Amino acid sequence: MKRFLLCLVLFLPFFWAKAQQDSILLNVKLNEDQKSISVEQTLIYHNPHQKSISQIKLLNWVSAYQKRKTPLLKRKIEDRKKDLYFAKENQLGKLESLQYSYGNTSSEILNKTQENIFIPLSEPLESGKSIRLNLKYQIQLPDARFTGYGVDANHILLKYFFLVPETYENENQSNVSYRDTEETANAGSFWSVNFEISNSWKVYSNLNQKSDSKFEGTSINDPEFQFSREIYPEFLLDIDSQKINIQLGYQITEYQRQVLGFLLPTHLKFIKARVGNLPDKLFITQKFLNKEEFIGIDDIKFWKFKYQMFTDYEKTDLDYFSAVSKKIMDEYFITNKTEEHWLKNGLKSYLEIQYLKNFYPNHKLLGNLPDNAKIFGIKPLKLFHASKLKLSERYGLAYHYIYTQNLDQKITTPYYLLSNFNTTAISQFEMGSLLNYISEYQGSDSFDFFLKNYLSSNYKTKTTGKDFLISLEKFTSGKSVFLSPMMDEKHRINFNLKNIKVQNDHYQVNIKNKNASNIPVKIESENKNDEKTTYWKDGSSKAKDSILIPKENVAKIVLNDNYVFPESNYRDNYIYTKGLFSNTKKIKFKLIKDIQNPEYNEIFLTPRLTFNAYDKILVGLNFKNQGIYDQKFDYSFTPYYSTGTGKLTGSGALGYSILPPNSFFRSWNFAVSGSYFHYNTNLAYKRFGAATALNFNKNPRSAIGRSLYFSYNYYERELTPLMIENNLYSKYNLWNLGYSYSDNRLIHEKYISGNLQWMEDFQKISVEAFYRWEYAKDKKISFRWFAGYFLTNDTKNALFNYGISRVSNYSFSYGLLGQSATSGILSQQFILAEGGFKSMFNTSVNQFITSINVDSHLWKWFNLYADAGIYKNKSRSTEFIWDSGVKVKVVPDFLEIYFPVASNLGFEPTFKDYGYRIRYTLVLNLGALINNLRRGVF
Repeated sequence: MKRFLLCLVLFLPFFWAKAQQDSILLNVKLNEDQKSISVEQTLIYHNPHQKSISQIKLLNWVSAYQKRKTPLLKRKIEDRKKDLYFAKENQLGKLESLQYSYGNTSSEILNKTQENIFIPLSEPLESGKSIRLNLKYQIQLPDARFTGYGVDANHILLKYFFLVPETYENENQSNVSYRDTEETANAGSFWSVNFEISNSWKVYSNLNQKSDSKFEGTSINDPEFQFSREIYPEFLLDIDSQKINIQLGYQITEYQRQVLGFLLPTHLKFIKARVGNLPDKLFITQKFLNKEEFIGIDDIKFWKFKYQMFTDYEKTDLDYFSAVSKKIMDEYFITNKTEEHWLKNGLKSYLEIQYLKNFYPNHKLLGNLPDNAKIFGIKPLKLFHASKLKLSERYGLAYHYIYTQNLDQKITTPYYLLSNFNTTAISQFEMGSLLNYISEYQGSDSFDFFLKNYLSSNYKTKTTGKDFLISLEKFTSGKSVFLSPMMDEKHRINFNLKNIKVQNDHYQVNIKNKNASNIPVKIESENKNDEKTTYWKDGSSKAKDSILIPKENVAKIVLNDNYVFPESNYRDNYIYTKGLFSNTKKIKFKLIKDIQNPEYNEIFLTPRLTFNAYDKILVGLNFKNQGIYDQKFDYSFTPYYSTGTGKLTGSGALGYSILPPNSFFRSWNFAVSGSYFHYNTNLAYKRFGAATALNFNKNPRSAIGRSLYFSYNYYERELTPLMIENNLYSKYNLWNLGYSYSDNRLIHEKYISGNLQWMEDFQKISVEAFYRWEYAKDKKISFRWFAGYFLTNDTKNALFNYGISRVSNYSFSYGLLGQSATSGILSQQFILAEGGFKSMFNTSVNQFITSINVDSHLWKWFNLYADAGIYKNKSRSTEFIWDSGVKVKVVPDFLEIYFPVASNLGFEPTFKDYGYRIRYTLVLNLGALINNLRRGVF
């Protein structure tokens, strides 16, 4: 207690110096276990509200590190990170004790698990008045692997752990939670922190260092402190007579140390010329660098191969410019980073774009990879349009990709609601692109003059995004008026270059604007030598507009080239003035899927190789118009040569998607398709179909998907004389109506679907439900339930029956290698559908069936499975069946082997034909595998 009083006496002068500014004075002791800290804290708190308050809210965000029901845990599960969920108690963070006192009042807080702690006041605190609050508490620090903050093997990083008032607290003192999104907790307060720590530790911080263990200063960004036993690199720089200290919180290579000595001054001078001021100190942790480094320039490593996209110098330059520019924005002014994340993130991307224009104007998106990746001396990547795109085009490309999925979000969406991809594509790239667009329109010197003046006038103070936009609109005389409404919606803006007409020595360029009110448009004319002339058409409210440009030597006219503005469609931005393709688009064939070149109507050609038991090896060539980006209208045709029959086979489809920006559905897809393959020896089938699917709207952060679908298919099968004699179906129609719900989140994975299917001779209904629970880390148990019932059944044979052990693939929708195989290894292929039994029950069901399939982890790659169910056929009694066995997961969900053990049939390993009773799943769908791997990215 004496030490605590001494601390108060030492800090007393600051109380008077920091009037109307909260002061947070801390004495922090790292305990012997080196996993907890003891804190003695004095808080000088000013009531920021317009009314008196009866309690003080303090953020207790260390309590977010719990295993159940916290927003932090929910976010980590959405990101497919499960370390926190399965953490041990001693790895979690928590407030272990808390005593408080003020005036003559002292007490203890008993409920310490909430993220918001309310200190009751003995009498109301009036607006603008202050109170001195003394706190004494102990914190168990979390493991750093959850968020990067906490205890690691090599260091301890403290941020968001101390009990502090919320900077942007609303009048109702509502609860707020920590989500690891670098939210603003407490900024603008005066901090003075003294650490009691062993001499073996060195302390680093973004606050000014007064001694080895003491730091103080006003927090523009939330303070962070790092304990380490290592001495980390430090760069003491002189920028225009200003001493700047850049302190790193991690080790770097000797090469990086050398080049950063040159690069960091270049970065700081470049940024200062555009923003006006620089903080005296920048502290960059490994967590911060990992989050803010330049995306998309890392080396590509595959097995024993390594391909370098950019040189070590270029990677160091771009990574650190990106990190330093964001760190300067964070330390420059105070803003609500949850609601107005786009301001600092957009300015960071704007600075990046300007840096690329100055120092990397001709660098490509793929860097040196097209030159470095060689196969027998050939450089195949040179054939791709992606290899010709500029590095600066990545900003527009990222937004356009997420738009084509209709998973983009408003720029003003609160940061914690943005999907992982959109935190970059929307908050950073799209906003930065818009600022760059206004800069080009206004003139870069003029825009940078505004930026410098605005930021300098708000240096180390609070500001808002609204104030920034209003100031920008005034400076540009209303030219940026489109920006604010554009940010508040999922926009679908499009400039359509309809045609050109000759008017004497000018071209009249006719442009159709969609949702582009008051937005300027950039027009470029290009001659045969690729020399460009730029024109700007001011924004207007007209749906159709035109501009005259000189005709001389113009070969091509382009709108918003190089993805400079976030449009919904770039394919209508190009027109040729001469030749066969005047006023039209050229057709171009491309080998293998690529980023589409909007200048052409492209057809992608992709070799295909597949197999089935009757066509044998199928060699084909796929023709499609869809590249990396989805398109509303797409087609795909794949003719194959069947080596087993010597005939041509193949498939094809046409599709169209409706993608409304704001609706109860995300996409409404329509398709017609057809296929021709062999389903038995020298017997072919034809299928023609039409389908529509309504995919309901979803939270872009959610793993939940819901869809309603309807389809019609006509089938025609070739039959042998014996098949005809046995009255098998040669032609039939199938109608399907269904609904599906899926939730692919970690830990608790769910799926349910219902389907009604009918044709001339039957109507049947089925329901399937699936649940998989990860009850311990990497240990799962799954339950599947299926029920199927024939409403009517007047079929001529068993073709349309429900399967028990093997599905009847009459719709040719399952990936069976041997459609009609009844013996041999192809007949052992297993599809988890209908009954889902693994043991060979050589029967099917023509009335009803219900079954349960259970699959549980045993050891490493091994699972136990068990199936049970009842079924009934016409004119027969109900039967109960079961089976059990062991499953080996070679590639989970894609290649798995089932070894039956016991069932109604007996103890199966004793059967002579046991080798033929072993089953396997084999999914040869690369797209499904990729989708499985990328879950959590969006």
